[in-house]
Amino acid sequence: FIDHTKAHVVEAISIEAIGAGEPVVDLPLKSAGCGQVDTIPPLALVQAYMGGEYRNTPVVDRNHLHPGDTINGPAILREDTATTVVEPGWRGELTEVGHFILTRMQALPKRTAVGTEADPIMLEIFNNLFMSVAEQMGLVLENTAESVNIKERLDFSCAIFDPEGALIANAPHIPSHLGSMGETITTVVKERRGNIKPGDAYILNAPYNGGTHLPDVTIIKPIFSDQGQLLFYAASRGHHTDIGGTTPGSAPANSSSIEEEGVVIDNFKLVENGHFREQAIREVLTSGPWPARNPEMNIADFKAQLAACEKGAAELGKMVEHYGIETVHAYMRHIQDNAEESVRRVLETLEDGDFSYELDCGSQITVSIRVDNENRTAVIDFTGTSPQHPGNFNAPTAVVKAAVLYTFRCLAADKIPLNEGCLKPIQIIIPEQSMINPEYPGAVIAGNTETGQVLVDTLFGALKISAASQGTMNNFIWGNDEHQYYETICGGSGATREHDGTDAVHTHMTNSRLTDPEVLEWRFPVVIDSFSIRKGSGGTGRHRGGDGVIRRIQFMEGMKANVLSGHRRIPPYGMAGGGDGAVGSNTVEHANGLTTKLNGTDQIDLEAGDIFIIETPGGGGYGTI
Repeated sequence: FIDHTKAHVVEAISIEAIGAGEPVVDLPLKSAGCGQVDTIPPLALVQAYMGGEYRNTPVVDRNHLHPGDTINGPAILREDTATTVVEPGWRGELTEVGHFILTRMQALPKRTAVGTEADPIMLEIFNNLFMSVAEQMGLVLENTAESVNIKERLDFSCAIFDPEGALIANAPHIPSHLGSMGETITTVVKERRGNIKPGDAYILNAPYNGGTHLPDVTIIKPIFSDQGQLLFYAASRGHHTDIGGTTPGSAPANSSSIEEEGVVIDNFKLVENGHFREQAIREVLTSGPWPARNPEMNIADFKAQLAACEKGAAELGKMVEHYGIETVHAYMRHIQDNAEESVRRVLETLEDGDFSYELDCGSQITVSIRVDNENRTAVIDFTGTSPQHPGNFNAPTAVVKAAVLYTFRCLAADKIPLNEGCLKPIQIIIPEQSMINPEYPGAVIAGNTETGQVLVDTLFGALKISAASQGTMNNFIWGNDEHQYYETICGGSGATREHDGTDAVHTHMTNSRLTDPEVLEWRFPVVIDSFSIRKGSGGTGRHRGGDGVIRRIQFMEGMKANVLSGHRRIPPYGMAGGGDGAVGSNTVEHANGLTTKLNGTDQIDLEAGDIFIIETPGGGGYGTI
């Protein structure tokens, strides 16, 4: 993905110097041997496990060999500084200058197929194989992306899906992405069934079809066999710094309709028969009343996302070539079944619970959890949750499912990939026309980031598992016509029965990092004035909640800033007698000496010299002291 219109950045230079060594001298020749080593008595005969079975194996001293002597495996060659194993089917020969050369004499036997029945060892191997594919996809995306948000903050996710769009495995990226991408794939499968072809790829950010909010753009690549059989889907979702909308960064604090938040892309064919439709997607990005501000950056990152999907296709192809498609598909099912069983074991131990949690805006998330311990199932009912929000705190149903999937994956003790099987024992009831099931054209930018966090803490509250974490992503978005940037800011995690909370960490539905100060100040006209832990902001208790942070950023030119944050009025709850975490705050210290106190959801025009200060909430404490 070389763009010849762009300058190159020299990031690092490596120099290697090789000095002159000692001159090569002729090694002394050894006297010829007798040929076969069979005439030399072995030091011992031992039982060695080679080629899948124990074998009667001679141990030979290298000092007893002469040039031309050969050893047929199985055998073990000992010497003063090493031990060399000669496996069955191999032959070793000592040369005139004392080198011991190994040569394969027999072709490898044709392996017996792994089979399609579940085997515990192979299950663990396939768990790691599938996760490794997703992790390699993520590395490709990180290395080829252009935007700071994807390349530096790692605000992206990669995963692989079965032919029906069920999540199989993922890298440990962003939980809100991973749990919701399945609905995106399902949309493509349903709407394009019978018309999905090799060499195609699709792009989507529509919140009502599996998206989260508009900056989160998903690219989906179907993967076919050479015979034209649809085998898998590979998908990558990245948060684009700007996708249009009324404000730079596509996260307006005061949006009330989806169009104000950016360009909606709904199941668009991005690649057709291997051809990237650049002009067509550019027309989409530049359409509407509030088009994308930097379509060149969007397109560059789309190509990086496609590169990630291509990497997934290549690695899955290797798996199929090695194991066969029947075995690979069988273990995709086994992995889901294993995840299902892991969650069912959790459901055996849980109790019923109810919880309501208020947001700063006055809306609330309500959940009732009813567990059938005997059948190891659960019903999670969100009836009672507030109606559709007039602003942008509406969470699409995909976000709700992602929160449930994440919560129950956290409870499973087994090291399993987060996948669709975790949800099989669980029925989710989501009320219509509520803030977690909005209707078009409801705005959703904060529903993914803020309401999604509250959903997880509400579930943990009902299950009496953990005190609340900071419960917000502290979305800070700023920009102008030239620059756009978005970040989420860490805070304190909630304490549990066994552990204190953690200071200054992203929690629950987010898992991105902050851009390095050097990179941020190099790419944008800002200065990190300070970044520190907010001591004492975690809730008190037998186990303390984690502390939040204080982040101060000075702007060197005029910008429009938006902040979408929560727990500026309602504190993160403590549990079992533990204290609440401290609420956060948003403030601007102006260059003229004045100070402006902002709401949790707010926007402001900044001038050169202004300092924006965000103090993030702490986590709740657990238990009485």
